[in-house]
Amino acid sequence: MKSYKAKGIVLSTVKYGDSSLILFLYTNIIGRQTYIVQGIRSKGKGNKSSFFQPLFPIDFIGYEPRYGSMHKIKEVALAYPVVSLPFDIRKSTVSLFIAETIYRLIRESVRDERLFDFVYNSVVALDSMNDGVYNFHLWFLVKLSYFLGFYPGNEYMPDSYFDITNGVFTPVMPPHQMLLNRENSELLGIFMDVPIDEIHRINLSGSRRSAFLNSILIFIGYHSDSVNKIKSIDILREVF
Repeated sequence: MKSYKAKGIVLSTVKYGDSSLILFLYTNIIGRQTYIVQGIRSKGKGNKSSFFQPLFPIDFIGYEPRYGSMHKIKEVALAYPVVSLPFDIRKSTVSLFIAETIYRLIRESVRDERLFDFVYNSVVALDSMNDGVYNFHLWFLVKLSYFLGFYPGNEYMPDSYFDITNGVFTPVMPPHQMLLNRENSELLGIFMDVPIDEIHRINLSGSRRSAFLNSILIFIGYHSDSVNKIKSIDILREVF
């Protein structure tokens, strides 16, 4: 089997047999891919099974399959020392949601270095973040739309509406219901412009945050109905 070195972001896992895992990764060289990791849960393997948590970044050696579709992983290590993702309830909840979002929305097994770098750098930022965690998922969804090909086509204008159907801000209310109201349109413009290290400055109540999340999910759902299958949204809403 042909081997290769790669980086990956853990999206989800499924137990397989007595000691193995089916692993879904977003990788830097072949996009989203499915792997089998054999014997990882058996005795004598140390704590490497703990590497496969949502959004954990890993370095690994993969092997292309001779038969079937699942690649194999023989060697794995954390890409950097994860500090807080699994220990902070806010971050672990966001990690679960972001990992499932990527799993649902990024289906292609193709290389996209810019998208991978965006996801990887976002994970690193979330892990090291002290403030702004409650806004991270909103910022991430807005920025992700750029890489998925339906980022807003113009800049925000004061008192405008975001027309989801045409993908632009407009000063006149569209004649249809696929739009963001003025408040959520303004927030969309803010998240489009704000760098990640400034998202803690966006002061939102829980209800305001929830309303904007609903709007962004409608926006994304217009382009991909896979967003409707994200189960961790309910957990996210409870924690935030």
